[in-house]
Amino acid sequence: MAFSVQMPALGESVTEGTVTRWLKQEGDTVEVDEPLLEVSTDKVDTEIPSPVAGVLSKIVAQEDDTVEIGGELAVIGDDGEAPSSDSAPEPAAEEPAEEPAEEPAQEAPAAESAPASSGNGSSDGTPVTMPELGESVTEGTVTRWLKAVGDEVAVDEPLVEVSTDKVDTEIPSPVAGTLLEISAQEDDTVSVGGQLAVIGSGAPAAKPAAAPEPTPEPAKAEPKPEPAKAEPKPEPAKAEPKPEPKPQPAKAEPAKSAPAPSAATSAPAAPSGDSTPYVTPLVRKLAADNGVDLSSITGTGVGGRIRKQDVLAAAEAKKAPAAAPASAPAAAASAPAPTSAGVRPELAHLRGTTQKANRIRQITATKTRESLQTTAQLTQTFEVDVTRIAALRARAKNTFLEREGVKLTFLPFFAKAVVEALKSHPNVNASYDEANKQITYYDAEHLGIAVDTEQGLLSPVIHNAGDLSLAGLARAIADIAKRARSGGLKPDELSGGTFTITNIGSQGALFDTPILVPPQAAMLGTGAIVKRPVVVTDESGSESIGVRSMCYLPLTYDHRLVDGADAGRFLTTVKHRLEEASFEADLGL
Repeated sequence: MAFSVQMPALGESVTEGTVTRWLKQEGDTVEVDEPLLEVSTDKVDTEIPSPVAGVLSKIVAQEDDTVEIGGELAVIGDDGEAPSSDSAPEPAAEEPAEEPAEEPAQEAPAAESAPASSGNGSSDGTPVTMPELGESVTEGTVTRWLKAVGDEVAVDEPLVEVSTDKVDTEIPSPVAGTLLEISAQEDDTVSVGGQLAVIGSGAPAAKPAAAPEPTPEPAKAEPKPEPAKAEPKPEPAKAEPKPEPKPQPAKAEPAKSAPAPSAATSAPAAPSGDSTPYVTPLVRKLAADNGVDLSSITGTGVGGRIRKQDVLAAAEAKKAPAAAPASAPAAAASAPAPTSAGVRPELAHLRGTTQKANRIRQITATKTRESLQTTAQLTQTFEVDVTRIAALRARAKNTFLEREGVKLTFLPFFAKAVVEALKSHPNVNASYDEANKQITYYDAEHLGIAVDTEQGLLSPVIHNAGDLSLAGLARAIADIAKRARSGGLKPDELSGGTFTITNIGSQGALFDTPILVPPQAAMLGTGAIVKRPVVVTDESGSESIGVRSMCYLPLTYDHRLVDGADAGRFLTTVKHRLEEASFEADLGL
């Protein structure tokens, strides 16, 4: 009995959704609540689960189709109906078993099913498409393939890295099998829903094996993944050398592993044990500039990949032993010092070159210019005495770390003061719609935190930050900062902010003029905390000079909806909260 899968209600005022990616193909078996497809609306990106168990007999709405709430997306039938679906018989009837005589071992261990799919691998495989990676994101750029054609992949194993104007992320494999085809090369830009690759059954990894072997022996090619008896006799010498050349050209893996029939099963293992499984051109150049042998490095990336940090760590380790023997000749010891002090190792390769800006840098360039051109920005700065907070932090930081599992920095104190002030000053927690001449005053505080990453500046958002305690803010800030630097942010965590804090003092800057993030009304910078002599007034009104921990708080605001007096009142509230420093209850003191 057929069951209609319909577009569910996905939020208040949402009337339709767009199909961004099908996670199942016609003929696939699905379980109850198993993700069936991904849809995108103007408010959320989500997966639609299967309402029943059965076989996906028909896909009604294709990728990029927009379907109204209640509209039909697909039809799920009973298990018995699956073989009769149009996707099952076509590949077998498409080509006779004899036609692909050269390719009997391409597609599957079974020779009969292999030729049927080898003639048109993509029709029998599962396409991997560019998913929806955030609201308003229409395309992504392939930055690096983590797997090569012929590699075995597991469900949810990282397959490719892509970059969009909002996030850099890894795309996992939707199914288990073998990577049959890479459709989009590195640096290619692919629209959402566009094909990236094709994944099929596990046997296509042996596809190249048919080429070097004589065509009259397809029958022997069948069992070669299992017993390596008949074939290894004529080619024992060839099978041994082949795995050794392939560590050098990593991308030649499929071609190199194939000639040795007995190596078909060991081919996937060889790359994982390879000393240089995959290295990007940037990392290779960085290694060359620092004189680092890539074969001596154990990668810490996904699948053992060598990352930039691995090369830099090896370069530093290389310098350390060099300093010890250099203690005898004083001249030799002093030579390396100027180079390391002059140019940061990770930036040394940039000198004298012209590089294409990465996606985050391009987006930062565009958005900051648009921000200055479309809003009326000015900056107001307050000086704040945080001596009491510094004393509280010194008393509580050890027990806080043990209790909460994260370090207690100054930033959570500023964040707590800000979200409380936003509740008192709704005109700062607002946005201005110039086209409609409307101001939206938000009923929640969604706090953006600017994070410095290797790729550039990101501003992940802590949603409903106003509901969190000081400890909750500390945990949330540590979490999003860590995931921003490791590429683990979700698209929704990079949008929806109503106010942003940027820690401009992390490198010692006293103050700056932050560029706000439209449509937000304001952004607060936190300058470096430094001790300096200031005039201190006690409760009796007497004045004295004392050494205090001071910092500047510059607030950039949009003058279209926030006046200077409004900004001053907001900063005054923040200042009083910080100088009062009544955080003992939050810290358990």
